[in-house]
Amino acid sequence: MMNSMIYKGYTARVEFDPRDDIFVGHVLGVKESITFHGETVSELHTDFAAAIEHYLADCVATGRAPQKPASGRLMLRVPPEIHAAAVRAATGCGKSLNQWAAEVFAKEATN
Repeated sequence: MMNSMIYKGYTARVEFDPRDDIFVGHVLGVKESITFHGETVSELHTDFAAAIEHYLADCVATGRAPQKPASGRLMLRVPPEIHAAAVRAATGCGKSLNQWAAEVFAKEATN
């Protein structure tokens, strides 16, 4: 299980740095490097929110649109036999391929 945090739809991976005795976070899913840290969980939450707010404010100040962490749209290329097997599995559950895939992704992504 990944240690993560979410703020305004942005997800960050959190790790402990034993050398500096701090928690360090890295925002996932955006091209820009957004990092934060804290000695306590409370500090980590505060610095994460501040990092996202700074990123959003900087985007406004420089006239660029902030990257969205995920749009909810996903395009996959899989071998035809995998596609066919997924369609069979979804149909067997009485679901559309999209519904079935969303459930599979949710289950596997949160393990």
